[in-house]
Amino acid sequence: MLSRVAESLFWIGRYLERADGTARLLDIHFQLILEDPRIDEAEDCRTLLYILGTPATSEAELTTDSILERLAVDPGNPPSIVACLQAARENGRRAREIISTELWECLNTIVQSLPSEVHADRIHAFFQQVRQQVAMALGIADTTMSRDEAYQFFILGVSLERADMTARLLATRALSGAQSPSWITLLRSAGAYHACLRAYRGLPLAHDAAEFLLLDRLFPRSVMASVNRAMDAVTALDPPTGRSNVTGASRILGQIMSALGYLSIAELMTDLPQRMDRIQIAINDASAAIRERYFPTELVPTWVGEQT
Repeated sequence: MLSRVAESLFWIGRYLERADGTARLLDIHFQLILEDPRIDEAEDCRTLLYILGTPATSEAELTTDSILERLAVDPGNPPSIVACLQAARENGRRAREIISTELWECLNTIVQSLPSEVHADRIHAFFQQVRQQVAMALGIADTTMSRDEAYQFFILGVSLERADMTARLLATRALSGAQSPSWITLLRSAGAYHACLRAYRGLPLAHDAAEFLLLDRLFPRSVMASVNRAMDAVTALDPPTGRSNVTGASRILGQIMSALGYLSIAELMTDLPQRMDRIQIAINDASAAIRERYFPTELVPTWVGEQT
């Protein structure tokens, strides 16, 4: 497979999942602002921007209207939902010979339906629309792509971004203090509420919810399950040989799984924000290792003259 095609498939998955995760985080933010008038709007906006890795440059940006414009519908801001979905479609165009017609048409439909602005009374509906459209695109990819290298690159992108966004979701609870969303709200935002109820056979406590979103190996949006799926994709792309082939990405993902899997939930909860930051850094490092291994952009054609 061509390197550029593999990279496009990887980023289709990442961009789709990033749009979905950003919609979930913003939905929590706007629900808190609307439901609790005691919340310091500017401080809540500052925390949200920090979690999403786009710190505010001025006080004027610390309003819900500014956040909605910057992170939801601004096509010129790469982390925004609209920009991510447009980037997913552009990468789909570059990998047009590999992805199915159904997925290509779905990406086109998503981009064509994006609004240029979202009114206050339509905020929740917009976020719900984004989540449904991304779920549809992921479902179409899952049912129309052969389980070959193309699919593994796509799933690798989805899994890395999902682990990252779930870690950011958990960071909202840890960093917001008294203004933080409830664990029930976080579970609902991650689509994990009913699955968590079944797993713990009743209303989950705080450490139950955190444990489920961090460590549950059966729920696909948990950090552990996402990292494990990314590890499976890396292994499928670079199968083990007789000698050790623990490459950069495999080593980093394995370290994440070990760091999570061999600590109790009480230990994980003691410094949750720092642990979530470390997971995000590790995922960025894994992404860089994958880029170096499969998408070496620094390798450009050069003319070598005839030697005499």
